[in-house]
Order: sequence, then C-alpha cells, then structure tokens
Amino acid sequence: MVSTVLVPVDGSPLSFQALRHALREYPEAEVIVYHVVDLFDPGYGRDSVVDSPSAYEPLIGTDEWYGSVEEATDRLFSEADAVADEYDREVTTESDIGDPGRLVVEYATEEDVDHVVIGAHGRPDERRPLYGSVSETVVRRVPVSITIVR
Repeated sequence: MVSTVLVPVDGSPLSFQALRHALREYPEAEVIVYHVVDLFDPGYGRDSVVDSPSAYEPLIGTDEWYGSVEEATDRLFSEADAVADEYDREVTTESDIGDPGRLVVEYATEEDVDHVVIGAHGRPDERRPLYGSVSETVVRRVPVSITIVR
C-alpha cells in the first residue's frame, strides 16, 4: 500500500497533471509537492518561474535573487494547494535549490517515500528518451516505484 507519494513540480502544466494524477490515484496517501529551483536554469518549467537577470545570480547569492525564488515558490505552492482543493485534499510542500534530478532522487531515497509521480516534458529529438532530463535521472536512480505522466 502506498502511504507517501512524492510529486516534483516545476510549474509546468505536466507537473500539475502529475499532481492531479497522484491526488486522484492515491486518495489515502500523503502527497508531498517538491519543488527544486535549478541553480543554472531558474526559469525552467514555466515561462519565468524565477525572474533572474543572470544564470550566475545564485552563486553571488543576492537578497533579490533569494527573494525572487521565495516569491516564485510561494506562488507555485499556492497553485498546488488550489489543485489539492479540487480533490478536497491537502498536500505537504517542500523546496530546495540545486540540481533537480539529484535532489529529487536524494529526497525519495532519504525520506519515507513509497512512490514518485513525475511529469515528463519529453523532447522532440528522436535520439533522446520520451521524457526530459530530470525525469530520466529520476527514473534511472530512484529506489521506489515511479509513474511518469505525459
């Protein structure tokens, strides 16, 4: 029986489809919405999740950059809460800054997670898998069962 489901979200429509899937398919499980701001691509997933003037801003660590990250994460989690409300559910939210693939795998490995549900962006390049690089990393390395939503 699945008691804890991890749903990585990046603000993209597919990540919210994954959240809807988890809420619908695992009605008794705790659902953890996990957002990782990528240090070198903070706007990935949505038009501009984090409005950063420079990809190197996190290395400098300005107050403005961290404030922007916090505001964007709060907006994303508010949207996740609204989705959970559609299912009369609540979600737990967690966030980090770093490499999304590595941190999702680390979270799923170190925390009490039974299942991961992840949206897969996919790439049109026929030489690539049917899912994006973060999803590919998670699929290959996460030690629990996983559902990919496309």
